[in-house]
Amino acid sequence: MTDNMKASPVTHSDVSLEYTSGLEREFGSGKFVVTAEIGPPRSADASHVEKTACSLRGFVHAANVTDNQTAIVRMSSIAAAYIGQTCGVETVVQMTCRDRNRIAIQSDLLGAYALGLRNLLCLSGDHQSFGDHPQSKNVFDIDSIQLIRLAADMKNDGVFANGKKGKNMPKFFIGATINPFADPEELQLIRLRKKIEAGARFIQTQAVYDIDRFEKWMEKVRRLGIHKEAYIQAGILVNKSLRSIEMTRKVSGMCIPDSLIERMRKAENAQEEGVAIALELIGRLRRIEGLSGIHIMAVGWESIVPTIVREAGLMQ
Repeated sequence: MTDNMKASPVTHSDVSLEYTSGLEREFGSGKFVVTAEIGPPRSADASHVEKTACSLRGFVHAANVTDNQTAIVRMSSIAAAYIGQTCGVETVVQMTCRDRNRIAIQSDLLGAYALGLRNLLCLSGDHQSFGDHPQSKNVFDIDSIQLIRLAADMKNDGVFANGKKGKNMPKFFIGATINPFADPEELQLIRLRKKIEAGARFIQTQAVYDIDRFEKWMEKVRRLGIHKEAYIQAGILVNKSLRSIEMTRKVSGMCIPDSLIERMRKAENAQEEGVAIALELIGRLRRIEGLSGIHIMAVGWESIVPTIVREAGLMQ
């Protein structure tokens, strides 16, 4: 990354507690919001985050920064989000409940907000048995719904989890995730309602491949009026190989039609086919009433995001 690609570093004196979320403003303006992801490296080298953030600048409204994704040790999501934001990309801090009790969570929220980070995505987190430290102890002191409530109470009532008042409390734009394809579907809708009641204001879904089934789910969301209470983004996972889409299909709660697997199997160029599938899915998703945007997940292939955004006619 060249010097002229770097944004001026943000110092603590530059950060106003009154500064609000740019992502929230984009949603509120009625734009079809596009977000992507930055996966922190398994090292203390900031250059990967800087390079990815610079490549996304101007192509997304914000970028999620994952929190030890799949329970594998990586650079802190808060540190990486700060680095990304100094490069000119608004970031969304992902925070899981797996590794922290409520004391550590609140401490991290205070620190993240002090650094100028204004967006928070709350997750329970993958179980440590899936990662590279399966012998580690998980925490799960609270779950994702309780984490949302905790952040919302700090924001709205200025109180900590113990009910005591605090000063200069963080006021995050709070998000959550949902899987429209997990069974039983009714339970997922109940969890979605609970997350919104707890304080979530934007929702990012599991990767969508089966548009017909997703459309039916969105019909139920509209009947319940949920789309008027929180902004909903559909997840788009970009596959670059047959193996990647086959592995994705094995993930619990994923729903991938056989026709898409066959397309990747027969493709002369799997990467081009993966992009074509993503673009087709985006085209159909943009026509669904009540959907406020998409969240692009290109795990290990973040460089493809600008191409997808450009070819899909987004960010215009």
